[in-house]
Amino acid sequence: MVKDKIVGFVWQHVLLLFSMFFMTFGVALCVRSNLGSGVISSIPMSFTLAGEAGLAPGWTIGGYTNVMNVILVVAQILVLRRRFEPIQLFQLVIGFIFGMFLDINMWITSILSYDALTSQIVAQLVGATVLGCAVAAEIRCGSVTMPGEGIQVAVSRVTGRPFPVIKIMIDTLLVVLAVISGFIFFGTWPWVVVGPGTLFAMFYVGFVVKLVNPHLGWFDRMLAYRPGFRRYIYGLARYIYPKKEG
Repeated sequence: MVKDKIVGFVWQHVLLLFSMFFMTFGVALCVRSNLGSGVISSIPMSFTLAGEAGLAPGWTIGGYTNVMNVILVVAQILVLRRRFEPIQLFQLVIGFIFGMFLDINMWITSILSYDALTSQIVAQLVGATVLGCAVAAEIRCGSVTMPGEGIQVAVSRVTGRPFPVIKIMIDTLLVVLAVISGFIFFGTWPWVVVGPGTLFAMFYVGFVVKLVNPHLGWFDRMLAYRPGFRRYIYGLARYIYPKKEG
């Protein structure tokens, strides 16, 4: 029984890592479109560009994401106080891995260059679609939330306001702070950080999550699967896609 729980926990988080990798790949594509980054990466992107211009420490977007994630977890502690559950500190580990994956995918997508508006729109659309699908899978994993989602849950819990309302408010706040940082660093609106693609992703990603959720039965079967030494790829494939009787 204990062994099954350990295997289940490890497998759950293996799938979580895959989901996070594709989440950050989607974010990287949105950034490369030059039409605006995603909400959660807008502030780190602004500081990264400032670092490249010598106006801030020269950290990567993943490094600044890690800093922001720490701030968000600390904010949760301040908001929830005694109601903050120590297990939620695991968000720091998840947030660090997210930042690392983001840097990896920024490196992978560094060969891409989108100059024409059509290709930029396609990159933003593909990136936001991949992000939405990965977010749906990440939610299915049932682990602790990402720090960005954690602060939204914490504020909603304390204020009693509906989570969707709080999410819109906090997402809007992050975008506003990214714009302010752009004016502070560059004296102008940072369009490559907060542009039409940012506003598009704010609504489209949620739409994709709702769209793919009913079709993730195969992912649920993967979560229920328990890998062992006697089960290999063929067995996993048969488990995920069982043959229809009759």
